[in-house]
Amino acid sequence: MDMLTNAPATMPAEAAPDVEFRVADDVVVLNDPQGGRAEALAALRTHIMAQHLRVGRRSLALCAPNAGVGCTTIAVNLAVSLAQVGVKTLLIDADMRRPSVHKHLAPSREVPGLVQCLGDDAVGFGDAIQAEVLPDLSLIYAGGRADKPQELLAGARFKALLDLCLRDYDLTIVDTPPASASADARRIASVVGHALMVVGRDQTFVSDVKVLAEELEADRVRVIGSVLNGD
Repeated sequence: MDMLTNAPATMPAEAAPDVEFRVADDVVVLNDPQGGRAEALAALRTHIMAQHLRVGRRSLALCAPNAGVGCTTIAVNLAVSLAQVGVKTLLIDADMRRPSVHKHLAPSREVPGLVQCLGDDAVGFGDAIQAEVLPDLSLIYAGGRADKPQELLAGARFKALLDLCLRDYDLTIVDTPPASASADARRIASVVGHALMVVGRDQTFVSDVKVLAEELEADRVRVIGSVLNGD
């Protein structure tokens, strides 16, 4: 990887005590902290802290022009890396078509996620937040696949959830589906307000990056940069 309201107003104090979390091998900032990929992620973390957090920005959507470029892997590792240096971080898996954050930080049982708290008024936002999965890192899993993710993302509860997260966390990172597959990433980024693009070495066309950047900017999303992932 190369650098370039309908919601309850409270958050849970900690993750449910009967849930444990297994860390996959590709969470390199934990499993190979001295390796080259972890070093590159540390450089990305430094850039985001200096150019994003320091000026008061508290949200970031990770968007990829196409599938298979490792966007979720970058999102998970970046979130863990930020938490390691004391940034209170929330990672949201907003890919309700093919969710995969749970493959990287796997809960020992099913827990409510984004699908449930956006689609069911009886599920509070706090019910979906797995707090302190790691020190200073909380998660909202996708909660499985949604039949109509665009409708959930377009509803008022998604913005209300983001507003609550921005209040309670130093940084909220939102993983999105590939832009080539649906308009979900654009909708998510338009609510989040800031985006980091993840592109694949020898996998993403320059024209696709340009189109996505232009679409995000047309949606009034501030693109803070891009990450070239060589995985």
